[in-house]
Amino acid sequence: MLDKKHVPHLLMVFPFLALFAVFFLYPIVSGFVYSFYDWNATTTSRFVGLANYQRVIHSRDFSKAMWNLGSYIVITVPVGIAVAFCLALLVESFKGFWQNFFRSIFFMPVVLPMFLAATIWRWIYTPNIGLLNTIRGLFGLPSVQFLNDTSTMLYSLIAVDIWVSAGFNMVIILAGMKNIPRHYYEAARLDGASKLQEILYITIPMLYPVLFFVTTYGVISALQVFDTPWLLTGSSFSQYGGRQNALLFPVMDMMGRGFGELKFGQAAAYGFILTTVIVSVTAVMFALRKKGHQP
Repeated sequence: MLDKKHVPHLLMVFPFLALFAVFFLYPIVSGFVYSFYDWNATTTSRFVGLANYQRVIHSRDFSKAMWNLGSYIVITVPVGIAVAFCLALLVESFKGFWQNFFRSIFFMPVVLPMFLAATIWRWIYTPNIGLLNTIRGLFGLPSVQFLNDTSTMLYSLIAVDIWVSAGFNMVIILAGMKNIPRHYYEAARLDGASKLQEILYITIPMLYPVLFFVTTYGVISALQVFDTPWLLTGSSFSQYGGRQNALLFPVMDMMGRGFGELKFGQAAAYGFILTTVIVSVTAVMFALRKKGHQP
């Protein structure tokens, strides 16, 4: 039986629980149900069982999107964290005003609206007159179509994403560095350790929990990449992914099937396939971390 003294507390959290149920739980449950139906929002839905999952998994676009996603994660996450770590080391070497100044400068891309960041980089990548091609022209190098050449499109996207996310990871890593006791470094200097040895044997091991966090967050974010390639390629619901689908990713494909082709059942199935991948990858990462801490 419910204790009367808990009623005021339950009434206080009820608005949150109601909103959580309506805007989070209900969409998840309804989406899972619709993943088993052929539904285009204009006609009566028809139960098709696992057919939507089979159509998604066996489609050529799904294979291309997953290949692009795997290549993107393998490069973006380690390179992005390495860049953020180097920036944190650089900022940490300054004191006072200059440390705050450089920290703010490096963090600025994080707070830029994504459409503005994409606009800046589309100008930088513009053939012939863009910043990069202008610099290449000064050295007599030919113009490159960074966002239309299938051999450069993925790397162009990776550069943008690292530029946007490095500042966030830098702040997290920098905060971790400031929590490392200074006497470790003092003892290392007394033993004649170089700066590189301090980084390898003190900074990195002491930052293991922080590095695990930014790695996990980076992988989960990368698995859901959508807005940057969508904006860089000027995509719409009817045409997306760039030339030869070189920048096609799962979330883009899911949105295109749903709002472009009105195949909401397939889009729902796609979403749950991607959710399964994200949960599985996250579980594996935590399992490896736990195993690594076992004696």
